Amino acid sequence: MMKMVKIVALVISACSTVLALDNGLARTPPMGWLSWERFRCNINCKSDPDNCIGEKLFKDMADRMVADGFLSAGYQYIIIDDCWLAKTRDINDKLQADPVRFPSGIKALADYIHSKGLKFGIYGDFGTLTCGGYPGNEYHLQLDAQTYADWTVDYFKMDGCYSDPKQYDDAYPAMTHWLNITNRPIVFSCSWPAYQEGSGIVPDYVKIAKYCNLWRNYDDIDDSWDSVQGIIEFYGQDKTKFAEVAGPGNFNDPDMLIIGNYGLSWNQQKAQMALWSIMAAPLIMSVDLRTIGKESRELLQNRAAIKINQDILGIQGKRIAKLGTIQIWTKSILPQGSFAFVLLNTDIPAPSRFSISLTDLGMTSAGGYNITEVFDQQYVGVFKPTDIFTTTINPGGVFFGEAKKL
Repeated sequence: MMKMVKIVALVISACSTVLALDNGLARTPPMGWLSWERFRCNINCKSDPDNCIGEKLFKDMADRMVADGFLSAGYQYIIIDDCWLAKTRDINDKLQADPVRFPSGIKALADYIHSKGLKFGIYGDFGTLTCGGYPGNEYHLQLDAQTYADWTVDYFKMDGCYSDPKQYDDAYPAMTHWLNITNRPIVFSCSWPAYQEGSGIVPDYVKIAKYCNLWRNYDDIDDSWDSVQGIIEFYGQDKTKFAEVAGPGNFNDPDMLIIGNYGLSWNQQKAQMALWSIMAAPLIMSVDLRTIGKESRELLQNRAAIKINQDILGIQGKRIAKLGTIQIWTKSILPQGSFAFVLLNTDIPAPSRFSISLTDLGMTSAGGYNITEVFDQQYVGVFKPTDIFTTTINPGGVFFGEAKKL
């Protein structure tokens, strides 16, 4: 009861000013790197100094982002996930980093990342504790928002462990308010609908889009094709119509890109990049950029796929059909009347020949379309709406196409 009273008090205090998100950020899906999937909560810096959650790891990733072409491809954010904190707040009740793993402090790390031309993100949790058991934001929203601003944070991810999802319709807007009050532009990544979906609450996505730049709404991704397929199916079904609220400044987040890790075949890596591009998903990598293979690096930096993901219309692509094991996804892009589309082969253990008319893909312009395969930029040809498009799709793979209206 006391928790709810304090939340209501926060919201009432915010009513004298604009509460909705007002930062003008994330007009296209954010692109960057996040520590969680690859490095989890590894705090063993004594035995594993290169891979623990400490300032060396994030400086290393910043260096690689710039030197290896990720920044020039559009990736901007270096984001710390859980387990960066000390176990207690400081004497002024402020959050503080673990002093052994972050000896220079968070502001100095942010300065280093900014010196590289990158932006800096950090993790918190609305609950009393983070998922890893470190101090949470509850009862400290105003203080913590100002602390992040003082540290020159550019991106804040707020999780939802150790809290009640019934509070979120008030709690996340309250944090939005305090972030606004700092006057520092900070992308706000929410876990609001993810915990509500998991607890049987139907999220109010129109309201969520009013207060968050992006939001998680499904389970954490793991380094496996089964995990990626589960996310794709959730987004394909779109039972709560969350795709309808996506657009510039507001994006659904299906979680990290795991390309370059260990769990996906080459075809499956291409499938994730294609689907995340079609879904206008944030392109947030979680991979060791120091050891990633050349093919995976080039895939993550594929300019044509990124262009579709970053299309300024900001439209989230949708699954329009499932024909056996073939899924069909389309997304409207510029120039007006043009489309990106993905044909995904989820289960057939051998290459599958597939044919479909452009009309069935939703492409009905009488003038026809120029079709190009996205990843290799291989020109396929000119097709009229009644023409049949035929291709071969590898197991767990995709045909990723761009159809420009003539």
